[in-house]
Amino acid sequence: MAERQASVERNTLETQIKVDVNLDGSGKAELDTGVHFLEHMLDQIARHGMIDLTIHAKGDLHIDAHHTVEDIGITLGQAVAQAVGDKKGITRYGHAYVPLDESLSRVVIDLSGRPGLIYDVSYTRASIGGLDTELFYEFFQGFVNHAGVTLHIDNLRGANAHHQAETIFKAFGRALRMALELDSRMAGITPSTKGSL
Repeated sequence: MAERQASVERNTLETQIKVDVNLDGSGKAELDTGVHFLEHMLDQIARHGMIDLTIHAKGDLHIDAHHTVEDIGITLGQAVAQAVGDKKGITRYGHAYVPLDESLSRVVIDLSGRPGLIYDVSYTRASIGGLDTELFYEFFQGFVNHAGVTLHIDNLRGANAHHQAETIFKAFGRALRMALELDSRMAGITPSTKGSL
């Protein structure tokens, strides 16, 4: 099996980001972004997605976290797209429901080659750990646009904003893991009647 790994750098006047991914990892994360609550969420993706993930980012945090969070999403999307390659033999679709106490979220993903995000989340607080909750949308939009995936995210219930976010990122990691799984019956086959993704 070819190694499904990638390393991507993105450098702008606002951010400098390097992302390394191993899609067939053990869930290890090495994170240094300056945005601590986002790091907690990225750790969920690695752990529950069984993806080895290294992200180093420097951004204009003296303004706010917007550019850093969005550009991490963009760069992670680019890295996943590069690592997955031609998509032959993958499961393609993934889904997960994840609860945490009173909160429950559902994430469904299609590694379709077509970017699309449906995001139905109403956080109970505007900020968690100093991070604006609206920036999670920007993270996922950046990921979707550059990974070329269709992604549906629904927080079905929740009273605690930390729990809401954590269930979303855990479910995202698990759905992504399912979609990336190699299916021995699909070996060498693109999972699409069109013949390409």
